[in-house]
Amino acid sequence: PLVWLPFDPSHLESVLGELPPGLRYEVVDPTEHVPDSVEDVRVYVAPYQMGPAVGDVLPRMTSLEVVQVLSAGVDNVRDRVPEGVLLCNGRGIHDTSTAELTLALVLASLRDVPGMVRDQDARRWNTRWRPALADRRVLLVGYGAIGRAIEARLVPFETEVVRVARTARQEDTGPVHGFDELPDLLPAADVVVLICPLTDETRDIINYELLSQLQPARAIELAHHHGGAAVGHGCHKNTQRGVGVHRRREKGNLPGQPQPALFPNRHLVPAHLAAVHDAFWRAGGAAGINDVV
Repeated sequence: PLVWLPFDPSHLESVLGELPPGLRYEVVDPTEHVPDSVEDVRVYVAPYQMGPAVGDVLPRMTSLEVVQVLSAGVDNVRDRVPEGVLLCNGRGIHDTSTAELTLALVLASLRDVPGMVRDQDARRWNTRWRPALADRRVLLVGYGAIGRAIEARLVPFETEVVRVARTARQEDTGPVHGFDELPDLLPAADVVVLICPLTDETRDIINYELLSQLQPARAIELAHHHGGAAVGHGCHKNTQRGVGVHRRREKGNLPGQPQPALFPNRHLVPAHLAAVHDAFWRAGGAAGINDVV
């Protein structure tokens, strides 16, 4: 059976010790070039890209049995996977790196690190008082594997973490509130982290009316956008500080998007900042691929 990989198979060997027997491997990025072997591919490990281009090749894979994406979300390829083909996501691969990025952005926003950098660029010495993360109430909207990883890093900073998910339940870490409780939970939040997947249910889950309930003197909102806006339009006006982690298909400028000069308290960063060199291997991504093949 032929397996297309977006990286050299030697990376798998370094983790697994040896590759699963009986498989052939080709290193292919079909967004750049599609080899003649496309009709023989049985397992397609897609390149780590957020856009739909990684799925353009799927109709030509007539022998395909498994699609493995390296992201936690699959909304960019879900509707394009042929019937009968197994679609596997990259759950667990990016938990650590995404949680690290979340903590870095929350601290940077609270302590106004971007403002310090702008002052440095302008050769200004501007002392200021800023809030600490300690003793803040963090509303964590989305409590899957990444949400748990974020909580594990917030707790040592002496925060109070309020967990929110689609359905209310009791976890070993404490109670998890349902989405329907957001109107009651938001007014008391200092920091809001949106890490839920984008679905019809979660689109615009934080709307203008809800976000206006945040305490403007100290609240920040951090959104990891999974392919679309989980925060409704106009909400950037309602928070003193905000960080948007946007998944985009192209590099370069943001046409039609709010510009930093217009919204100086909102910082836009690409989601690929959560992609670190050793994420796949440290998080056991290679072992997951081994289970599939």
